[in-house]
Amino acid sequence: MRRQLIGLVLVGVMLAPAFAKPSAQEALDKALGPMLKGHQGVVTVAIKHLETGDSFAYDAERPMPSASMIKLPIMLTAYHAALEGKLSLDDQVVLKEEDKVPGSGLLTENFTAGSALTLRDAIRLMIGWSDNTATNLVIEAIGRASSDDDGDTPGARGIHAVNKLMKALDYENTRLNSLVFRGDTTIDPERSKNFGLGVMNAADTIDLLEKILTVTPEGFDKEKVESMRKEMMGHLRACQAKNTLPRMLPAGTVVAHKGGSVTASRCDGGVIESPTGPIIVCVMTTDNEDTGWDADAEPMTLIAEVGKAAYDYFTAGAGAIDAPKVARVLRMGQEDPLVEPLQRTLNERLDPSPDLSVDGDYGPNTEKAVRAFQKQVGLEPTGEVDGKFWKELGPLLLEDKPAPPPSEAMKDLAPLMPQDPVTGPPVVSCKAWAIADGETGEVLWGFNEDGTRDPASTTKMMTAYVVVKLAEKDPSVLDEVITFSERADKTSGSTSDVNAGEQVSVRELLYGLMLPSGNDASVAFAEHFGARLPGADDESPYDRFIAEMNATAKDLGMDETGYRNTHGLTAEGHVTSARDLVKLAHAAMQNELFRKVVATRRYATTLASTAGYERNIVWNNTDQLLNYEGFYGVKTGTTDPAGACLVSAGKRGEKPLYVVVLGATTGANRYYDARNLYRWAWKELGIE
Repeated sequence: MRRQLIGLVLVGVMLAPAFAKPSAQEALDKALGPMLKGHQGVVTVAIKHLETGDSFAYDAERPMPSASMIKLPIMLTAYHAALEGKLSLDDQVVLKEEDKVPGSGLLTENFTAGSALTLRDAIRLMIGWSDNTATNLVIEAIGRASSDDDGDTPGARGIHAVNKLMKALDYENTRLNSLVFRGDTTIDPERSKNFGLGVMNAADTIDLLEKILTVTPEGFDKEKVESMRKEMMGHLRACQAKNTLPRMLPAGTVVAHKGGSVTASRCDGGVIESPTGPIIVCVMTTDNEDTGWDADAEPMTLIAEVGKAAYDYFTAGAGAIDAPKVARVLRMGQEDPLVEPLQRTLNERLDPSPDLSVDGDYGPNTEKAVRAFQKQVGLEPTGEVDGKFWKELGPLLLEDKPAPPPSEAMKDLAPLMPQDPVTGPPVVSCKAWAIADGETGEVLWGFNEDGTRDPASTTKMMTAYVVVKLAEKDPSVLDEVITFSERADKTSGSTSDVNAGEQVSVRELLYGLMLPSGNDASVAFAEHFGARLPGADDESPYDRFIAEMNATAKDLGMDETGYRNTHGLTAEGHVTSARDLVKLAHAAMQNELFRKVVATRRYATTLASTAGYERNIVWNNTDQLLNYEGFYGVKTGTTDPAGACLVSAGKRGEKPLYVVVLGATTGANRYYDARNLYRWAWKELGIE
């Protein structure tokens, strides 16, 4: 039998662009290697982008327990038999009481003996709900259609039929061993002992999925083949498991997959239907130290991280891959940049202090200190640092004088200073300004208010506004966790000082964006939200976010504004006007969270990290007007071409105003200019 199998060509998939170096093997090995090598168990991975052929493999030929992922070859065998006319997918299978087995699915608990369903529907239950009882019914249906004399029961003949097809396809390490939860039906006791229900490997699994997607065997009716392809992909798309491959992908991403879980093994294999074409992924784990079943269990998170990294690389390039969120494991003799902070933190947290040399060498003394800390907090004294250790250790000290805990950092802010009395004319140094009614947004006075100028970091008002508008539609996005990428971390200019691999919620990162004026935070927001925004198929998440900024500006009537980035660093065509900034400020200040953020003088929090550690961070607001009573936002900005800029909101008596200052000669002068303009405006309005 030729190594061919029915497949499905996905309709409407765009051809992928040519990917520059590094290759998937290089980029994904760099991104995923530390996580895969540090996994407390055995892990194998295979990934392939169907349109480009670019691929990644990590120990992908190793035979692994398949758990319920073996139901994928069972489905293929049933459809292959139907294609050959040996059975019909419309055949009825009848549920008997003795057919019911425990575990996953719907039939055992919800259907009575004597219920009949088509073979097609049994396959849907087997794949979509991983129904164990339905699986056995499908295997026996295959066996009844088999003309070979391989056993005296339909079950045995069905098992052999699956394995014969896999062997014909040259998948030597893909084998079904028995019926589900029917160990007495095994056709290979030794293999069952080693692998359980079935054995597969990652490399063969993605090859098999590629055949489902692309191969049309010769000599068969093409329309019938196409129909079967669509049905099989429909079954895989109906998979109810969401905690593995689909878990971290952008909302709306379709994943056609089948996973499997038993006590020590977790796996998933499928097709991610990305904007650049199908990405075939298989991740298999076994001998896992963490045998938890929830989404946060290490093997489950690992599978999800691999899927996300594959998606990010093939849709946006190597620079878009976020550091995985699985805790980094450290052990004696290991070189890792986290060893120095670990040593520093152990010196602080252990009583008595071990007085370790902070030298980055995980030697016997560091291992001894790790064991001592494990004993101190009630962990098993292994001498190895893992996720449980990081959690108990608390915020990591990355420097000799780290940020204080948030509760301390938020104390002792200087009291607000009274506003100056109303004196003097509006003497200013800036190149353009506007004063507007704080209730209506109407510009009352201005100078060069319609002239276009470089906006500097006032740009981040729009970045934040796009985010809070998304949160108005779905408040849950504020609790989503952003993991900083290398690209975000390395963004030049003002910074929130969050490192690559460190994690912070959307809600808290708004403070990191607006208070210290974090250019890095603006990029992190664009990377996180861009994929779910409208845009062309070949646009990166970052470019989609910028497109949304421009679309929002157009909706607000900001006719003199164009955005080319998320942070405000100088770029051709990146311009605004004082009048347009009034429009943006007025719209954004209608949002309660935006108002709260920009009025905050200091914010402190604790960052998590993909490596497992934590550290404290403090963000101080660059807007010095907030030190005076009556002022409550909104954003500063400074670059050489833009000069010193300030968009502010202030209130005296019952009269709120917006004042925009662009192109002041120094950072201090923008505040002098703004306060002089406020004094004059309130005097003109009769507000004393």
